Amino acid sequence: MSVNMKKGQAISLEKPGGGGLTTVRMGLGWQAAQRKRGGLLKRLIGGGDIDLDASAVLFAGDKAEDVVYFGKLSDDDSSVVHTGDNLTGGAGQEDDESIVVMLGRLPQRIDQIVFTVNSFSGQTFTEVERAFCRLLDEDTGEELARYTLTGGGAYTAMIMAKVRRQGAGWQMTAIGAPATGRTFKDLLPAMTPHL
Repeated sequence: MSVNMKKGQAISLEKPGGGGLTTVRMGLGWQAAQRKRGGLLKRLIGGGDIDLDASAVLFAGDKAEDVVYFGKLSDDDSSVVHTGDNLTGGAGQEDDESIVVMLGRLPQRIDQIVFTVNSFSGQTFTEVERAFCRLLDEDTGEELARYTLTGGGAYTAMIMAKVRRQGAGWQMTAIGAPATGRTFKDLLPAMTPHL
């Protein structure tokens, strides 16, 4: 059963019935907002394409050690894999980009992974609707948690969520912090308060 998370909420990443998860997938989805201006045809066909980019930044303490994004589809240890770039967005119901994390293969020094989404083209979230991130058990396909963004804004990025080591297991926290930047590098200062 999936948990609908609220901003700041944390959940333990355990399989239903106990035991830690081995592989999870963070799925991100979005849709272009309906245009309020323009002709009837533009309003009927939707808001156009929105190219958002999902990234996963791997941290050891407060130091960014590695990153996975559309330009580098795997971390150096092949434990985090981006499934590919979506240049348009979708209907806001399915994953537009996914990042698979093999928790058991992560180097011990990696204690947190922060998931971000940013608009490389500079479009703001006022042009985006139905943005969400969700965490799935990659082995079963079961959705474990979902965090849906509410409201748009004049920002170009979002610190979506993080997973961090919690004892012998892992925990997911919904962050939902707006930020400004076109790349994950631009977002590093905005991630620091959430580590």
